[in-house]
Amino acid sequence: MGTFEYQVVAGLLFLIGAAGVLIRRNLIVVFMSIEMMLNAANLSLVAFSRQWGNLDGQVLVFMVIVVAAVEVAVGLAILISLIRNRDSVNVEDATLLKW
Repeated sequence: MGTFEYQVVAGLLFLIGAAGVLIRRNLIVVFMSIEMMLNAANLSLVAFSRQWGNLDGQVLVFMVIVVAAVEVAVGLAILISLIRNRDSVNVEDATLLKW
C-alpha cells in the first residue's frame, strides 16, 4: 500500500471521530471520538515518515500518544466528578461544573 491509501484511511478515521464529537451527547463516546481523531493523525504521520524514510514523524507520534494519555487522565477525572455530582454522563451537564 502506498501513502495515498493510508491517507484515505486516516481521513475516514478522522471524519468518523469528528462526527462522533459533534453528534453524540455522551462524554465517554466524545472522548473515544477524540482518541480516534488523534489515532488518525498518528497514522498519517507514520505514513509520511515511512514515505520519506526518516523517523521524525514517528517521534512526533510518540509525543501525540503522551498527550492522548494525559487527555484521558484529565477527561476521566472530569467524568468521575460529573458522575458523582450529577449521576449523568451527558455533555450538557458538564457545563454545570463551572464556577
